[in-house]
Amino acid sequence: MAMKAVVCKQFGPPDSLLVEDLPSPHAGPGEVVLTVKAASVNFPDVLIIQNKYQFKPPLPFSPGSELAGTVKEVGAGVAAFKPGDKVMAFTTYGAFAEEVKTEATRLVPLPHGMDFVTGAAFLLTYATSDHALRDRGALRAGETLLVLGAAGGVGLAAIDIGKALGARVIACASSEEKLAVCRSHGADAGINYATEDLRERIQAIAGKSGVDVVYDPVGGPYTEPAFRSLAWRGRLLVVGFAAGDIPKLPLNLALLKGASVVGVFWGDFARREPGQFAQSVRQLGEWYRQGKLRPHVSQTFPLEKAAEALKLMAARQVKGKLVLTT
Repeated sequence: MAMKAVVCKQFGPPDSLLVEDLPSPHAGPGEVVLTVKAASVNFPDVLIIQNKYQFKPPLPFSPGSELAGTVKEVGAGVAAFKPGDKVMAFTTYGAFAEEVKTEATRLVPLPHGMDFVTGAAFLLTYATSDHALRDRGALRAGETLLVLGAAGGVGLAAIDIGKALGARVIACASSEEKLAVCRSHGADAGINYATEDLRERIQAIAGKSGVDVVYDPVGGPYTEPAFRSLAWRGRLLVVGFAAGDIPKLPLNLALLKGASVVGVFWGDFARREPGQFAQSVRQLGEWYRQGKLRPHVSQTFPLEKAAEALKLMAARQVKGKLVLTT
């Protein structure tokens, strides 16, 4: 049997990707083969095809780190899933294909009532933001949360979770159109950091005392003014560097504010702390059923148009998530 897959044969831009027919995979011990119904596009997918990501798969490979679909085949020793089960999965790479083989430990049951497109857009962004805000940032009701890159996938997830926890949320994005999406997810205030001075606007909204938690998936020039805007005992959550540049911070600020710089590495958290990860997924499923989490899929593309979707992601023109369907 054959299946279609997006293939990266040499590192380069999205246009260098090919769509080819490949043999269907078979499950080994501890593995499953999934029939992919939908796969979402995430910023690391842009990096991994250019050999700029911390994980470097051997060539050739299919990009794609997040999907929803059904279990087609289970390997020896897999008891938690059976053929026909509806699941979400995080794979690091390989998801931009009609079928994918992965470890059974990377699967999570699709929450009841959730469709495949939503499922493909749910796990990485919401689980990353939940681990960041509840576990690493200890965000509490009544605190003020500042979200950088707030109109992206993890940013909108952070707004949803911040509001579910009872925080006041200030969204920061690069256009009024993006900020409108943030407000539709419940953001209490917005800052356009393309046209406004970030630090001045934070002070105008949050007051001299500052913000309690900064959620930062962007890096670059925005991290330091956000860090300077932290309140006493504030927490800067280092989630990623979508701006490209890894910022350097004057650490005397951490001393003067009693502040914390906290790393957020969700992939290793999920692998190293499976019990905590399972609890996080249960909480997210409960919030979803209560209508508190609303994954924002701005566009869907057929699998063959993966390069087009990746180009939009690389150009930072995406609000919420892009999803490929098979």
